[in-house]
Amino acid sequence: MKITRITVFQLDLPLFEPYYLSGGRLRFDRLDSTFVRLETDEGVTGWGEGCPWGHTYLPAHGPGIRAAIETLAAALIGCDPRSPEQINRVMDVTLPGHPYAKSPIDMACWDILGQVSGLPLWQLLGGETPAPVLVNSSISTGTPEDMLALIERAAQKGYTVHSAKVGGTDIGLDIDRIEAISGGLPKGHKVTFDVNRAWQPAAAIEVLNSVQARDWVEQPCETLDQCAHVADRVRNPIMLDECMHTFGDHLEAWKRGACEGVKVKPNRVGGLTKARQIRDFGVSIGWQMHIEDVGGSALADTAAIHLASSTPEANRLASWLCHYHLDVDPVPGQGARNASGQAVPTSAPGLGVTPDPQALGAPVAVYEG
Repeated sequence: MKITRITVFQLDLPLFEPYYLSGGRLRFDRLDSTFVRLETDEGVTGWGEGCPWGHTYLPAHGPGIRAAIETLAAALIGCDPRSPEQINRVMDVTLPGHPYAKSPIDMACWDILGQVSGLPLWQLLGGETPAPVLVNSSISTGTPEDMLALIERAAQKGYTVHSAKVGGTDIGLDIDRIEAISGGLPKGHKVTFDVNRAWQPAAAIEVLNSVQARDWVEQPCETLDQCAHVADRVRNPIMLDECMHTFGDHLEAWKRGACEGVKVKPNRVGGLTKARQIRDFGVSIGWQMHIEDVGGSALADTAAIHLASSTPEANRLASWLCHYHLDVDPVPGQGARNASGQAVPTSAPGLGVTPDPQALGAPVAVYEG
């Protein structure tokens, strides 16, 4: 089997309301998503999606995905998509770095592999059954009262796990947010306080040693060095996210005892192939992990839920679904959706989500041999 054509679509995904994180310094209104269709000489087609969360959250942006695919396409035409590891080696030789741009290609290859083998991705990725995955809400930065109101609204939709965005220049307000939210959670609910790298180390240490809450704290500072410094000086379990781009970053975090868990996001680390490697490492050392994508429609969300579902329950925390923040749905009725606070991956062969090209509009690029 050979890849014969790569078709690229671009779609703006407006959010249904503005979203703030990192203490309110970052605002997002819409996402720039890239959909990729791989066609083969045997008539099997696979789909992938790459969608950075804007261009200020990570060193990634929508146009960068499409530019990278233009660079990669000639090397990929003629390759066998049923070998994702080899596809990744080809991409890494052709274009070092740029993992976020390679993720939709890798996802589409896994989709094809699943269809050819007749197996859903959760099974190819190591799962025995399509285990339900807890879904966490994402609570935008605001006053303590506003954030608790958002948590209550999420609870009414079945969410029992929440990611509350804190971090900013007003240390006192962050202390108030953390204490109010931790103390005001509905019974049986859990929360992670996501700083999105907004604090300086001194601020992180001051805030976390001032609060009674012992909930998870995610990405308190910009760099791994800074987060490791904080982790040595506070009692909250630390979750790392934005500073973890490669397997080497995860290995270094473990060696330094910088965290008790990580977020594994296929689009950030280069796709399902590399996300699975990181997941398996995390299982071997006892980390707990949120497995979710950076952004995108239910297509990208479903790929991440397949990986999360195949992860042992002891190591699996909740997953966020980006598509619930979107004002459009290019794959209506398909994929993993929130059902009373849980999402279950599809059991159809492959990814189990097939966009209607009409919903994506005209392709922005087509590459073929």
